Amino acid sequence: MRVYNFSAGPAQLPLPVLERASAELTDWAGSGMSVLEVSHRGKDFVACAADAEAALRRIMGIPEGYRVLFLQGGASAQFAAIPMNLTAEGDTAAYLNTGQWSAKAIKEARNQGLDVVVAADESASSYTTTPAPGSYEVPASARYLHYTPNETIGGVEFPGIPDVEAPLVADFSSTILSRPLDVSRFGLIYAGAQKNMGPSGLAVVIVREDLLGRARPTTPGVLDYTRMAAADSMLNTPPTFAIYLLGLIAHWIEDGGGLAAMGERNLAKAGLLYSAIDDSDLYTNPVEERSRSWMNIPFTLADPALDAEFLAGAQDAGLTNLKGHRSVGGMRASIYNAMPIEGVRALIDYMTDFERTRA
Repeated sequence: MRVYNFSAGPAQLPLPVLERASAELTDWAGSGMSVLEVSHRGKDFVACAADAEAALRRIMGIPEGYRVLFLQGGASAQFAAIPMNLTAEGDTAAYLNTGQWSAKAIKEARNQGLDVVVAADESASSYTTTPAPGSYEVPASARYLHYTPNETIGGVEFPGIPDVEAPLVADFSSTILSRPLDVSRFGLIYAGAQKNMGPSGLAVVIVREDLLGRARPTTPGVLDYTRMAAADSMLNTPPTFAIYLLGLIAHWIEDGGGLAAMGERNLAKAGLLYSAIDDSDLYTNPVEERSRSWMNIPFTLADPALDAEFLAGAQDAGLTNLKGHRSVGGMRASIYNAMPIEGVRALIDYMTDFERTRA
């Protein structure tokens, strides 16, 4: 029986995509082989990867002058790859610190010998806020400004795109493909696939071409954006199955009305769940209202002694992976693209029943 999987990642994948992949698993494209078994150099898989990129470009509206890279190591590898590709040792880079993932990116940038300027630090609020527009300054010498539009752990999301002169670099792991996005506002976008794009291990990097050709001489080839772009992301063996699934998911989004329709569905799901939390006497969301995430919704119970019972009952009801991150506790419902509104309604019904029986 399929459950409603509220995991923050690896996350629930669209059922039609899983069923398509299952049907093709032992005989892909009439090859007599699984897509897991074919050569990444073969014409069939080269065409598959090209189709995945083309579909991604269409649904995101990626302009000319940007390269799309399919890389390994997830988003975390990009914490180091970005300074390696965009800076020289000793350069200045600016970061906004709004949660544990941006803090990890800051630490890695310092490991790469950068003068890191933390232009805004929301740690004093226990990462329940985002900086207000105009409340921070980015040094003119900064090679880029890095931020995390959505912090998966804390459920904090920027309500808008920072307006800065420096190239904007953003970790979109938790929100990519969840709604329309003006890619032209960014110098570089990167995202781990395991939220809205497929299985773990794959990272997608969308980089403006004028930022290529700057990699440090010591940058490993598989992390060098220029070399990977020249090789169509096949300098080494790419994560073939993940790329194949990304293509299927991009087509699924396209067939469902594109990112505009996806954004409407996601906003509706988040609105239902936040309303249920706000109208409750048992549940509380700790994030300031303007900074609430559409994708990751944390909540706590008024009596933490009820947490274990709540989770056990949810599991029995087919509502899985609701336990909050160990660093913040409580609950967290991640409602990425593949989570249908019926899953959110089922969660709300359970939360309502749980509160009523313990009032």
